[in-house]
Parts: sequence; C-alpha cells; structure tokens
Amino acid sequence: MYLQTILIKPASSQCNMNCDYCFYCDEAAKREYGSYGMMSEETLRNLIKKSLFQAVSDICFAFQGGEPTLCGLPFFEKVIELEQRYNRNGVKIFNTLQTNGLILDEDWCKFFKNHQFLIGVSLDGTKETHDRARHSKGGLPTYDRILRALGMLEKYQVEYNILTVVNAYTASNIRDIYNNYKANGWKYQQYIACLDPLHEESTARPYSLSPKLYGEFLCQLFDLWYKDWKKGKAPYIRDFENYIGILMGHSPEACSQRGICSVQGVVEADGSVYPCDFYALDEYRLGNFHENKVTDFLENENAKRFVAESKKLSGICKTCEHYALCRGGCRRTRIKEAGTDTYRSCFCESYQMFFGHTAERMKEIAKFLS
Repeated sequence: MYLQTILIKPASSQCNMNCDYCFYCDEAAKREYGSYGMMSEETLRNLIKKSLFQAVSDICFAFQGGEPTLCGLPFFEKVIELEQRYNRNGVKIFNTLQTNGLILDEDWCKFFKNHQFLIGVSLDGTKETHDRARHSKGGLPTYDRILRALGMLEKYQVEYNILTVVNAYTASNIRDIYNNYKANGWKYQQYIACLDPLHEESTARPYSLSPKLYGEFLCQLFDLWYKDWKKGKAPYIRDFENYIGILMGHSPEACSQRGICSVQGVVEADGSVYPCDFYALDEYRLGNFHENKVTDFLENENAKRFVAESKKLSGICKTCEHYALCRGGCRRTRIKEAGTDTYRSCFCESYQMFFGHTAERMKEIAKFLS
C-alpha cells in the first residue's frame, strides 16, 4: 500500500482571491495555525524524496491551495529538479496544478508546456455567475482576468480543464453555463458541490446549495450532456463518466463516488499530512514529512479511524435502489442521523432526483460502451 497521489498545498491557505464560499479558508480558521506560510525547500525535498522512494509504477504530485502559484515559478522549477534527482525507481511522474489563474503569464505557460503539467482552472460559469462569488482581495471581479489566462494556456497548448463550484448562482444557470463552455471549446469539465462551513446549518448562506436545487442542476446538466453524447459531441464531465464506469464494473477514480474514504495524502506547507482536503484539521493530522515515513501516514490510528468513520452509513442508504451508484456521496456532505451513529448525505434528495431521472440512460450508455 502506497500513496499514488500526493496533494500539496505549497502556499498553505494563502490566496490572492477572496471567494465567498472558500471551504479551505473555513478549515484554516478552525486550526491552531491558519496558515503555515510558504513551503520551504527542505520540506519540498523531504516530500518528493520520500514520496518517490515509496512509489511503485507511477505517482502524481497535485499542487493546490490556497493558490499554489503564489510560491513563484522558481519553486516549481525546483520541483522538477528534485523529481529528476530522486526518481531512482524510474517511476512515471505526473504533475498537476489547480489555480485561479490570476497571475498566470507567458513564462508560467511555457513552463507548464515544457514539463507537461495538467492545469485545472477554477471558473464559475459565465461572467455574471462567476463574479458574484469569486472576487480579488480588493473585492474586484476576476472573470475577465481568468479568461485571459485561459487564452494564454491555449496559445501555448497547455492541457487544462475547468473546475466549477456548484452553488446557488451556478446551479440556477447551468444551461447558459453549459452552452458558454461549449462555445469556448472547453471539453474537460468538473463540477463540485459547494460546501457550507463545517458545523454550520446547510443553506444558511446566499451561495448555499439546497438539495432541491442541486438535484435540478444535476438533472438539467445530464440532459444537456446526454443530448450531445447522442451526437458524439459530449464533453468529459467527471461525475457522469465515473457513474457510467461503475455500471461497467470499473472502480471510480473520484473518491467521493467510492462510498468509503481512503487516505488521500494532503500535505500542508510545513510538511504536515492529512487524510483529505476537506479534513485538513488538527484532529486529523497524520504526521509530518520531516519526521515520518509514508507508511506511517497510512497505518496510524488517526488514518484507521478516519476510514472507519466513513463506513458508518445510514441503513436507509444501503436499502436504496440507487445505492450501487450513489454510495452515500462524499463524506463531507453527510450529516449524522438523530439518535444513531450513522450518517446520510445532506444531498440525498438530490441524488434521488438525479438517479431516478438518469439511471436508464446511463445504463444505455454503459451497455453501448461495453
């Protein structure tokens, strides 16, 4: 057992944007140290060296934030240098980076192209829906700046995909968003449900996503996608591809669709390791790359407890006709059932709507592809 993907936060929770719904700002505020500053070269070296020594055939270093580009281009040049130095097992290395795109320029794009980085760009739909929640530190709109960054990625032929947060604004306008993405030629899309702050009542914020609205969003997006699939022109939408893969007997690559958590290996700027991006909290800390081996992160009691907690799924889920596909959804969206030690997704209504609306068509696609 080893970590095949390492999720790295080299700038910790620091960011040059101020998004209304940022789940990581909420997590950071609930820790003893909200930010661990910028990752040092020593931490980076320990992380890469130990990760590569335990890798078997391939490994992915996935940089995220906060905003990872705040570390500067020299930091990532050092990443490449250290990967080459310590890859003694000759494993295949993949590098990905999730960015808001604000400070990307031609030098960044040349670097990404030369070293084959896959870039994820955060964009919340159209200018109207995006600028409602994703602001600069000074409160200014950011959509136009991100479009310019996407243009530069295109110019240098850098591989990228679009990551969209499904909130009250984007969910209500998915038809316009889908058509906008299609007009721009954005064929690789990922949609993630907006999270309310930890331990806060759902739907309490202006951007909050209600179960009914999320269900309507999923149904409408699938209808649009399926229509294009019939024409052989559908974009890659991660969740739909994973659900169809499940029907074909494949294990989903998205952890939120597996039903049970695993240790994801999230590394903060000081080298501390956590099991999941949504649980980078003091009580879930698994160790530190300065002090521990990778096997320590996977085998300690916190890791075992984290996985065990994800198995406490409601009996209602296990008898549901859609359980084989739904699997209870992401643990972070589950809420404890009164008087029990089990959990059920706050989006249960959403998934009931979605699978009831789409299951037969997904089976049709799975049969076609098998």
